[in-house]
Amino acid sequence: MFKTVLLTKTTLTPGAVCRLTLFGIALSVQCSAFAAGADPAGTPSHSNPGFDTLHSIQVSKSQTSKKHKIKLYSDARQQVLFFSATGDEGKVYQLYLFDMDGRLVSQTRIRSRETTVLTNISEGNFLFEVFTDDERIENGQLTVR
Repeated sequence: MFKTVLLTKTTLTPGAVCRLTLFGIALSVQCSAFAAGADPAGTPSHSNPGFDTLHSIQVSKSQTSKKHKIKLYSDARQQVLFFSATGDEGKVYQLYLFDMDGRLVSQTRIRSRETTVLTNISEGNFLFEVFTDDERIENGQLTVR
């Protein structure tokens, strides 16, 4: 259900940046066609029922930490939610996701400079809180439609 990915710092040459930019443009054209429900050949595709319905995931933060950089964002198809944190080396960050009745729906932990993926989030309104060292450093609301 959760996948943690370690982020590393990479230096690219100007030629590599140019090639990556061209690749990104080509990929964005393919992704927009795929998101619209077409296969790469341009014909409508309805063979994958799990991804026929696109969700809208909106995140609004109430408290923002200046010492820690917390990111909650969705993928391009808005099917999953990414959680990443950057702060002091080795810090552990906990994300708690609650429904509007205050019941804990999901929780996960990551270390600084890691990203995890939250999947299978049902439609509705949620509250989230992010803690490190037993201190709340960020909170807000998440809406999945």
